[in-house]
Order: sequence, then C-alpha cells, then structure tokens
Amino acid sequence: MSTPTLVVVSGGPGSGKTTLAHELARTLGCPAIIRDEIKQGMVMSHPGHRSGGDDPLNRPTLDAFFGAVKVLLNAGVTLVAEAAYQDRLWRPNLEPLTGLAHLRVIRCATEADVAHDRIVRRAKEDVHRAAHGDQALLDAIAAGEHALESFVSISLDVPTLTVDTSHGYQPTLPDIAAFAHATIHDDEPRERTRAH
Repeated sequence: MSTPTLVVVSGGPGSGKTTLAHELARTLGCPAIIRDEIKQGMVMSHPGHRSGGDDPLNRPTLDAFFGAVKVLLNAGVTLVAEAAYQDRLWRPNLEPLTGLAHLRVIRCATEADVAHDRIVRRAKEDVHRAAHGDQALLDAIAAGEHALESFVSISLDVPTLTVDTSHGYQPTLPDIAAFAHATIHDDEPRERTRAH
C-alpha cells in the first residue's frame, strides 16, 4: 500500500483555515477533518453546554480529532486536517503520525484586523459558533488579555507553505493543491512563503 499524505491546515483564529481546508479537500478529492466541526457535534450531544474557560469538551475533542486522523491514515486515506491548535498541541500529536503519512503543513496568515473582523462576523452569523467561545475571545482581545499575533505555529521540520488569506489566497488554490499533492521526497525548500 502506498503512503497517504496528511495535509495540516493551521493558523490562528480568523485566519481563514477552515474555508481553505474545505476548498483544498474538494480540490484534492479527499476528506477534511475539521476540529471545530467535531466539537460542534459533541456540543449537540451535551445539552446546556457553554464554552469558555476550561471547557470540559476540549480534551475529548482533541482525542477524537487525532483519533479520526490516525484511523484514516492507517487505512491509507490521504486527508486534510484543520485546527486552530498551536505548536504545543500540534507537534506532540503529529510526530507519532510521521511514520504513517507524508506530512505537509499549510500556515494560514492574515493581518490581525482582518482576522478580528472575521471572528466578529462569524460570531454574529453562525449559530454553531457558540460552541467555540468566539465572544469570550473577542472580550479577551478588547481587554488586552489576548493578541491574535501571539499564535505559535507548528515547528516541525516538514515541507511548509505559508498562505496569505487576506484577499483570496496567495499563492493561489491550484498552487496550494500542487504543494499538498507533491511527495515529501521532492527537492523543494522546506518552507515556501509568499510575501503579503
């Protein structure tokens, strides 16, 4: 059996990673495993759940997310996996998977004001976002207790592409798909970026 590819789409809140993950999975023709969608499904089975603080559903969501990824990779399925996890959660959970798949990382990036506007908009428009504490995040930003720029990206030594999502995608979606589809043995630089 040939080795599948795990395409990790990462980035801070409001960086456009969920939208990109879905579009990339459709372009590649493979599944997308989305952390927030798993969390939303858990919230549906826990009536009265309120997000915020030390949310008791966060750990089960993390376990289910990486469990689903591992099951699919073990079955030889190439997939896109997306979450707002920072390096301290991504790295220890991805390292054991490097023997199962070619790993490629896409870092979504945008200006802080663009990310902030996206968070405000989705908190108002998406009823499912209550499961993710967007309002608590906005309150923390307003109080100076959190900065969107403080996000710590994945630090694994694997092929990595930074995508500016501020106005469309730079590089373009076909270029991102080509990066995701290439094998890990290519002679390309370990990190490719496009200037904002």
